[in-house]
Amino acid sequence: MYLFLFYPSALVFPAMIVLLIALCFTDGALSQIRYSVPEEAEHGTLVGNIAEDLGLDLTKLASRRFQVVPSSRTPYLEVNLENGVLFVNEKIDREQICKQSASCQLNMEVFLENPLELFRIEIEVVDINDNPPSFPETDITVEISESATPGTRFPLESAFDPDVGSNALRTYDITNNNYFYLDVQTQTDGNKFAELVLEKPLDREQQAAHRYVLTAVDGGQPPRTGTALLVVKVLDSNDNVPVFEQPIYTVSLSENVPVGTLVIQLNATDLDEGLNGEIVYSFSNHISSRVKELFSIDPRTGRIEVRGEVDFEESSLYQIFVQAKDLGPNAVPAHCKVLVKVADVNDNAPEITFSTVTESVSEKAAPGTVIALLSVTDRDAEENGQIHVEILGDVPFKLKSSFRNYFTIVTDGLLNREQADSYSVTVVARDKGTPSLASSKSIRVQVSDENDNAPTFTQSVYDVYVTENNVPGAYIHAVTALDPDIGQNALISYSILECDIQGMSVKTYVSINEETGYLYALRSFDYEQLKDFTFMVRAKDSGAPELSSNATVKVIIVDQNDNAPLVLAPLGKNGTAKEPLPRSAEPGYLVTRVVAMDADDGENARLSYSIQRGNENGMLRMDWRTGELRTARRVSAKRDPHQQYDLVIEVRDHGQPPLSSSASVLVMLVDSMAEGQGVGDKVGTSKAKDGALDLTLILIIALGSVSFIFLLVMIVLAVRCQKDKKLNIYTCLTSDCCLGCSSCCSRQGRSRKKKLSKADIMLVQSTVNVSGPGTAQVPVEESGSFGSHHQNQNYCYQTKHHRTELSYLVERPRRVNSSAFQEADLVSSKDSGHGDSEQGDSDHDATNRGHSSGADLFSNCTEECKALGHSDRCWMPSFGPSDGRQGLDYRSNLHVPGMDSVPDTERGRGFASSFRVDIPETA
Repeated sequence: MYLFLFYPSALVFPAMIVLLIALCFTDGALSQIRYSVPEEAEHGTLVGNIAEDLGLDLTKLASRRFQVVPSSRTPYLEVNLENGVLFVNEKIDREQICKQSASCQLNMEVFLENPLELFRIEIEVVDINDNPPSFPETDITVEISESATPGTRFPLESAFDPDVGSNALRTYDITNNNYFYLDVQTQTDGNKFAELVLEKPLDREQQAAHRYVLTAVDGGQPPRTGTALLVVKVLDSNDNVPVFEQPIYTVSLSENVPVGTLVIQLNATDLDEGLNGEIVYSFSNHISSRVKELFSIDPRTGRIEVRGEVDFEESSLYQIFVQAKDLGPNAVPAHCKVLVKVADVNDNAPEITFSTVTESVSEKAAPGTVIALLSVTDRDAEENGQIHVEILGDVPFKLKSSFRNYFTIVTDGLLNREQADSYSVTVVARDKGTPSLASSKSIRVQVSDENDNAPTFTQSVYDVYVTENNVPGAYIHAVTALDPDIGQNALISYSILECDIQGMSVKTYVSINEETGYLYALRSFDYEQLKDFTFMVRAKDSGAPELSSNATVKVIIVDQNDNAPLVLAPLGKNGTAKEPLPRSAEPGYLVTRVVAMDADDGENARLSYSIQRGNENGMLRMDWRTGELRTARRVSAKRDPHQQYDLVIEVRDHGQPPLSSSASVLVMLVDSMAEGQGVGDKVGTSKAKDGALDLTLILIIALGSVSFIFLLVMIVLAVRCQKDKKLNIYTCLTSDCCLGCSSCCSRQGRSRKKKLSKADIMLVQSTVNVSGPGTAQVPVEESGSFGSHHQNQNYCYQTKHHRTELSYLVERPRRVNSSAFQEADLVSSKDSGHGDSEQGDSDHDATNRGHSSGADLFSNCTEECKALGHSDRCWMPSFGPSDGRQGLDYRSNLHVPGMDSVPDTERGRGFASSFRVDIPETA
């Protein structure tokens, strides 16, 4: 689509300027617009408004960085970047810029950013008729033989008009005469030349010379002219002219051929003889000067050779006009035309031009971000001018074709400055000629940093050891964090996260240098009050947004030997403890024990005891480990005449340097323990008064520890008791029943009136197995539900005067050897645990039933008893009230220690034990 716009030229050209706009939209949002401007236009002449003609928003030109591609700038034109007006900056001389080219245009590229839009501006320079035609010489001489026949043509030297088109040379005129007229012809390139045509035979004798005014007229409005004096000399006749083989010769010549290369060998013939037949070759007068620079002709041979550098890119066709003239008098030249077609050779490598380059790109730039705009050209033609463009290497960039030979370099992925902070992007352009030619250009693209990396500590946990009693403000450690970013993004500041240590802010304990990460102690630490504490430090960069990370710092206080031992016992009045020593004491007698403690730890708290003075005769010795003060020998009245030993006991720790304390102990010799107790009471009273607080604290700690251990043991026992309980057989016989019949057991039981206690009862086994008076054998059957075998064993009750031992063993599938469990079952086997034995207890019940058989003894046994083991409920008789009502069995309230938490299903499990039942004999 073409749109014609007219702009008035108020400065130079009064006519209208035709503006041709061609909008061609491609993938890169590119357009082309075309203007025309007359040459010789004055500075400031308006060419057009690019922004308005393209429909751009004038208010956004500055924000979108409207600008001219630097490589396309021209001194003749300028663009106002604020309003888009294109105007003449310098007077344009078309003939100087484009020579004789039919078309003369200036190219300019402008572009906008955000988004990228490229516009190609073509400005056609319109020729004006500002140059008149001119002849090379003001006098032109033509020699014509008088024998020339009418119609003979004589080429005249052409006039030259720098203008083109309609303003170029249009025609030639000659003064009116009777002998000649001009025949104006047009060459293939459009140039005009004139031939002088003989219209009437000449007669040298009548007129030897003819003078005419030759006028060259151009096609301008108004037309301009140039004149020369044409002098025609009439020569004597030479009636044969040279003749070429053909009027037009066509040859092909490769560009860049070396100088001296043969173009063509011309040959003309002349039928005359002698000098009239000897031919001389030369270029015609109207040949261009450029052809004379590139080619030469041998006057004698007609050989045309290459004289200069033939370049296809300059011109692909050359016309050489040659004349041949003999050496005879009044020679008439013959003319021919040689057309030289220049063949293209791939002698031009592609040219790469960067129009705009972005110096740096953010590492968070999205794929497709434009980095640079470039154009690639090749002056060769056809395949030699076809170009393939690529980017070398493995870089995160790619080429994108924009418009014709324009390309953009865009990002092809995400960038990471920490991996590569810059890239060298090399663009290679290669044509398709043979051999292929290539060129390359490189640009350096810097990757700007973004804050995408948080600082990282070199350690996740720092263990800091600080010796106690440090100086407040002392350096204790340094934490270090690294950030791979740069600049402000890598500027790290350190801080301590708020937390409490023993109810106070951590910032009252330590501080940190926010620039270096150095940690300082703000107070003097005491190992005895605080052994360690933990806090967190944070490293934060200065980027936007800020990124941070944390690390844990554990400060461990290292103990120093800064506490001397403290003597806790013995304590006495005025710092001296008094301890009695009986004179009858044996060697090794414990006089007292020195108890001390040290608030330090480790070797600093390991104590040793020694006697510093007061034991010169070696009466006493001190255990250096335990602090026990004992006698080293017997007390001798001769060797020990004095009544007391005033000892100084030193307690020393093992720290470096060691610290010590001393205690004063006055050991007093006494004759008897009664006297010693008196002294001891006094000493005890003094100790109670002086050290009540310390001893009370020690006793509380000791009692608490014992109670905790006892509770723990009871819990373990309760759990273990669930596994194995209950004996299968409960029985007891008197000592007489072991040797007599069953009837005596009844009498023996009735004759006893004393109440038995548990301490008086012990189950024993008889050492003899005989039958006699007072002996009753009781068969005992173990329940078969446990898979054990049957066996008969003898059991009896025996008084303390007739005591024998019983080995009591019951086979069980599971055995528990804990003595605590054995004791619990012993209680169950003796009595109901309700107090002293009464009627209904196990011993009384067994005695009353001694006259019965073994089966009667266990007549109250149930299947539960047989399966789970015998108990009081099984073999003790039932009691009912006298009024016949069903009474409550008092045994239901019996309590067996250790059996509370044991379920009934577990109480029948047997175990191996050995025990005695002692029955005191009654009067």
